[in-house]
Amino acid sequence: MIVLDSEQIDKLIDRNEMMDQIEEAYKIFKAGDYYMPPRPCVEDANKTMMYMPCYTKEVIGTKILSIFPDNAELGLPSIDGIMYLNDYKTGKPLAVMDGQRVTAWRTGAVGGVGIRHLSRKDCHTVGIAGAGVQGFYQALYACAARPIDTVYVYNHSDRDLTDYLARLEKAIDNPDVKVVQCKTVEEMVKNSEIICTTTPSTQPVLPDDKDLLEGKCIIAIGSYTPEMREIPDAIWDLTNEVYIELPYACEESGDLSQPIKDGRLKEEQTILMSDYLAGNPQEITDPKKTTYFKSVGMGLFDVCIAQKILEKAKEN
Repeated sequence: MIVLDSEQIDKLIDRNEMMDQIEEAYKIFKAGDYYMPPRPCVEDANKTMMYMPCYTKEVIGTKILSIFPDNAELGLPSIDGIMYLNDYKTGKPLAVMDGQRVTAWRTGAVGGVGIRHLSRKDCHTVGIAGAGVQGFYQALYACAARPIDTVYVYNHSDRDLTDYLARLEKAIDNPDVKVVQCKTVEEMVKNSEIICTTTPSTQPVLPDDKDLLEGKCIIAIGSYTPEMREIPDAIWDLTNEVYIELPYACEESGDLSQPIKDGRLKEEQTILMSDYLAGNPQEITDPKKTTYFKSVGMGLFDVCIAQKILEKAKEN
């Protein structure tokens, strides 16, 4: 059995390969060649363990997450975990991986695939709302998916981002790419052709201004409960559709469930990304076209990304 920590995983990552793997996961989802049961949770004293199993025809993957909100007081991550892989035929354990890193790279890759297919190929700027782990990885994948020359970062708090911006520039590893901090979200939106939201906000983080949002490719990552919301109602004045990963997203994310409840969005206006990709979509060229992808993630992505990481580990 192979054991991979975060540093070992980082060395194995090729961002374009990871995005290709997410597209393979969409094909598996479209074909129905997987089994992904509801994820059980066990909670006691504000301590939650979440189990996310998923079977494909080749491998079984289980991500186990620990969700301990009180860790923030200890200076520790609130969410941690591990990723297991088992052989599909025998159940033999194949690998144990750092769950945080698998989650970060796969969620970034999901956003990257959205950028690949829902933004213009000549986009050169990306805005990141939320200077956290997911904002970091969304920026990395945006730079892999498009010829980005400037990354604009906005964070709602007054936290010093000097170290964060320096680490992001180093990880992008391209002297032609600048990383710039924005003082306001309006500044970020105005300057960015692609926008990634990666916050736990319960109120829209983007301005409710259709003129500012027109022509943007919006990749919404952060809202993963019905109470959370990042995208304002102005989006529905600019587009009649939203791309999602699975129907359950309409219940899980406030960015979808709240507009549905308010009558601003109908479920038939949601388009599964797997269906969209299977239809050989045309390249987006209109600079005024607004596109919107809402991600909540699924275990199938974790399994496919972990499987690819294991393959590369064996090659090395």
